[in-house]
Amino acid sequence: MKNFFLLAMLCLLSVALYAQNPPGITRFTLQGRAVDTSSVPLPSSTVMLLSAKDSSLVNFTRTGDNGAFSFKNIKVGNYVLKISYVGLIPYNAVIKPATEAVVDLGPLKLKPITRELMEVVVRTAKAPLTIKGDTIEYNASSFKVPPGSTVEDLLRKLPGVQIDQDGNIRAQGQDVKKLTVDGKNFFGNDPKQATKNLQAEAITKVQVFNDKTEQAKLTGVDDGKKEKTINLELKEEFKKGGFGKVTAAGGPASNNVSARAEAKGIYNKFNAKHQFSLVGLGNNTNQQGLSRDDYQDFRGSNAYNSNQNADFGFSGGNYFYFSDSGDEGLGIPVSGRQGVGFSNNAAGGANYNFDTKEKKWSGSYYYNQTRLELDAQRLRDVTLPQSTYSTNETSNQVNFNGNHRVSLRYEKQLDTLNTLIFINNSRYGTGNARLFRIQDLVRSNGAATHNESTNASDQRQFATSNSFIFRHKMHKKGRSIAASATYEVNTNNANLILDSQNTYSGPITAADKSADIHQDQRNDIVRSEYKASLQYVEPFAKRFTWETFFNFSLRNDEVDRDVFNRGDSRYIRNDTLSLYYKNNYVYNRLGSSLRYSYKGLNVSAGLAGQRFTLNGQFAPDQTSTTFTPISRVFTTLIPNVGLNYDLKNNKYLYGGYDVSVQIPTSRDLQPVRNNSNPLYINQGNPNLLPQLGHNVNLSFNYFNPGSFINAYVGLYGTKYVNQIVYSQKTDPQTLVTVITPENLSGGKSLGSYIGFGFPLKKTKATLDLNTNLSFSNNPTRINDVINDTRAQNYYGGARLSLTPTEWLTFYGNANFGVNNTQFSISDNRNQTFINNTFSGDLNLKLPHDLYINTSLNYRVSKNEQLNFDQRIPIWNASVYHILGKAKRAEIRLTAVDMLNRNVAVTLNRGVNYTQSETIQTLARYFTIGFTYNMRGVQAKMRRDGFF
Repeated sequence: MKNFFLLAMLCLLSVALYAQNPPGITRFTLQGRAVDTSSVPLPSSTVMLLSAKDSSLVNFTRTGDNGAFSFKNIKVGNYVLKISYVGLIPYNAVIKPATEAVVDLGPLKLKPITRELMEVVVRTAKAPLTIKGDTIEYNASSFKVPPGSTVEDLLRKLPGVQIDQDGNIRAQGQDVKKLTVDGKNFFGNDPKQATKNLQAEAITKVQVFNDKTEQAKLTGVDDGKKEKTINLELKEEFKKGGFGKVTAAGGPASNNVSARAEAKGIYNKFNAKHQFSLVGLGNNTNQQGLSRDDYQDFRGSNAYNSNQNADFGFSGGNYFYFSDSGDEGLGIPVSGRQGVGFSNNAAGGANYNFDTKEKKWSGSYYYNQTRLELDAQRLRDVTLPQSTYSTNETSNQVNFNGNHRVSLRYEKQLDTLNTLIFINNSRYGTGNARLFRIQDLVRSNGAATHNESTNASDQRQFATSNSFIFRHKMHKKGRSIAASATYEVNTNNANLILDSQNTYSGPITAADKSADIHQDQRNDIVRSEYKASLQYVEPFAKRFTWETFFNFSLRNDEVDRDVFNRGDSRYIRNDTLSLYYKNNYVYNRLGSSLRYSYKGLNVSAGLAGQRFTLNGQFAPDQTSTTFTPISRVFTTLIPNVGLNYDLKNNKYLYGGYDVSVQIPTSRDLQPVRNNSNPLYINQGNPNLLPQLGHNVNLSFNYFNPGSFINAYVGLYGTKYVNQIVYSQKTDPQTLVTVITPENLSGGKSLGSYIGFGFPLKKTKATLDLNTNLSFSNNPTRINDVINDTRAQNYYGGARLSLTPTEWLTFYGNANFGVNNTQFSISDNRNQTFINNTFSGDLNLKLPHDLYINTSLNYRVSKNEQLNFDQRIPIWNASVYHILGKAKRAEIRLTAVDMLNRNVAVTLNRGVNYTQSETIQTLARYFTIGFTYNMRGVQAKMRRDGFF
């Protein structure tokens, strides 16, 4: 009993001692209020919690309307608290390890800036990020990346910024449309040129903000539309002297392919007024490194990007357009996709910018060339109304394209009221292609056609577009007048040698046979266009703006197509396929719109009358005595409604309705056959009408700069009238398919998208989710029967970004897609495709400046109806070591497609066919490379204030 009493007393004493001395806490909450010296709350102040050890960003937020902030669930430790507010000295405090679960700092006073305190401001203002309204400014040195990293690597580390596998940038939930360096354009408007070539170590600040569109800047009409823009601010030492890097790598022959090699380099020299850059690359590793426009040219497109910013009206919307991509061109279009086949690539360019308050001048030159070889096999089963047949096609295709591009822009501030702008974009390209193709067609009764064809073509293209834009601001605020004039010319000279021979077997009849073809074809195309636009803007009643505009265009086309049959050492002109035509297109549009702007709400409504006149004539030859005339007049009313609403606090609502008008191409209007592929003939239709598209859209975007949560949702749809579709008719005996454009109504599409991104742990882990649904119905005529193709597409994706420490980063993606297609006249060919992609990118920093990068991309494609199940893992890895005390050099060992699984196999099904395609593609190879980084001239850095 005595022992039990002593035990009870010891237990009570232990409880009492425990209550007086609880165990140390491991996490706590930090809170306080930001106020000025008069104790007035400072709402929307930027509050950051930094590690006392290395000043790395641990957490951040913004104060509420009462100036209060709170950080929850923080590990006990030493921290630095920073609070910044525009016009006040940033507040700094050291936070010691907490002994209580809640640490309340109370009111924290920020003092106003004085001249005497400026040095203090500069010394204390260096923070990882600063938030000013809708602008976020990142201090690049606070986000560590390995030596030699590019700007793309740096952007991946920034909270609120995402970069996909293709290098496309999203910031604050929106696509980045423009990237500048020290406020100046870098190689035009392609952000990838800067992110993939500039070095991260050259950047001191990254600024993300909403900018006005180029059209709004040119015309002075603020339409409420914004473009997400990133500006890279260079360090002072990189503005003095030059900087850049060069890389060279090579590997042995392996995997039945020759040795691989690649080299690339960039050199930059920047200062306050001048920017000069050189870039170059060369490889045989399928790394084209091209901009979107260059890749279009490489694909053989004859389209040309003109200066649309000079066409005023409905805030720059040019609601008529020609669809002349490849019009009358004889270049063989590339059948594969980017990265498919085997390519040798070279590119190089120079960029220069000069910028002062009175004038701005920029220019760039870029050359790229690609030689692509494709070996392909295509199997197709086709169903006709009374029979079926199958084709087996093998082909070897070698294409070469080289393109020179020049871009110039000059802006002169004549005085405070007048501005003059000149814009030039020019291109000269040469190309040649060789295609050898074997096609075996087997009918259901066993009759077979064996076709061998050879195409050899070469072409030269030249295009230039020159625009003058003059803007005059009148003394009344908001009143302005603008005028523009543009001259464009586009030439294409091409030659094609075509040989096609047929042999037959089985129960063939004379009607089943097609004549052999031995032809020389020549094309000479000259297009010129004169355009002019006027715009007048008149503000009235404080919140309203009246905008009136007029557009004029005169386009002249001249096409001379000569086709000669070769035989018995003679050339016989083929008048059926030859063509000469001259067309004159006159376009006039007069319109007016009313805009209401107040407290972030920007609403516009307008109407334009559009008249398009085509007068032309064509004949087999320009010496013909009889020409067939074409005379068409299209008149259309074009309504336009726009909504742009800044709901404040980084919430935006966008919407609109417009009508787009697509004018038939010259080729589609000419009733002449093109037999570049003898089994698939294209023939024009002189009775085509313009295609009208009634377009609606509505979207909402939200971004919280304090929590870095972003969300977006959108809805869009189009209904077509007189949709231009390409109908097909196959001769059941010769199996030759004729493709003809015609107008059909009833086409429509509807889609929606939703996205949501949020940090799982600020600065350490971010998750982005998105989904997209789209539905469409498009009619076409197949063998004289109308078919409606209905498609439902379902897409979902997730991206996980992990940057827990300086030595580890991981980016993972999962994308899921389902495509369901139904055909009204062949429901037995309805199909469902499943396309899923899973990928991950891991970067590790090891001791002794050793780094590892590895990525895995796993593609799954399934179609149960066709018994197709393809699973392709692509695993790449590299190990590299930083050399020297200055860390200027790098040696890297790279393995591409280590599992040797890269193949290009696709399967698709149309209304009356099923086709599989296999293209031989570059697979596993290894390289060892060396990189040298050039540093700028060393100079004492002048620190800029960070207010």
